[in-house]
Amino acid sequence: MREFAGKRYWLVGASEGLGRALAHHLSRAGAELILSARSREGLEALALDLPGKCYVQTVDIGDDASVKEAAAAVGEVDGLVLLAGVYWPFGAQDWEADRATTMANVNFTGFVRVLGQVVPQMVTRDAGHIVITSSLTGFRGLPGSIGYTASKAGTMSLAECMYADLRRTGVDVQVVNPGFIRTRLTDKNDFHMPFLMEPEAAGQEMFEHMQTDNFKRSFPTVFSWLFRLSQFLPDWAYYRLFGR
Repeated sequence: MREFAGKRYWLVGASEGLGRALAHHLSRAGAELILSARSREGLEALALDLPGKCYVQTVDIGDDASVKEAAAAVGEVDGLVLLAGVYWPFGAQDWEADRATTMANVNFTGFVRVLGQVVPQMVTRDAGHIVITSSLTGFRGLPGSIGYTASKAGTMSLAECMYADLRRTGVDVQVVNPGFIRTRLTDKNDFHMPFLMEPEAAGQEMFEHMQTDNFKRSFPTVFSWLFRLSQFLPDWAYYRLFGR
């Protein structure tokens, strides 16, 4: 069981949804939190609502200078949890260039930016805890999901590469792959979302995973079987079932 009391955790994407719910769990567990997102208003409201010690540090992970400035202000941390993300639903037939680029820049490259400022110090100390938020959509390509699914596949692969490099060191790497969570992002969807979770339930799943030594957790469990099993289908069968 991992201990959080007295540890400094930097939560990037903490102002709402899953990040906000997880912040409550970590704060109750005794962690000192650095809460980050682009907007200060939501972070300050969250900070007032948390029982433990916390600080607010705004950051735009889509911008190199902002990430470097924030990382310098935050300083050394014991843990980093990457939760930030943007999303617009559209397919290749209706390609929205600026939004597709923004999803790639924030959801994947933004994570790489932050990790580049934090991982070297953890490797030097041979101590640290990194948690990357991916998605069930990252297991295989889906229709109507240009930008988002590809970026989440990237974050999943990023976590796997880091785990392969660091698993025999003092730096622990974990990844979580949630399904649909009720947030302002999923509110954009006009289709039925099976096994839709509330942020509080998803935050509990994530916190429980962070307490373990396991690398990957995909949830809701039953829903995740569909995505994991899809990897074993040949292309002709998969795209007949899931392609347009």
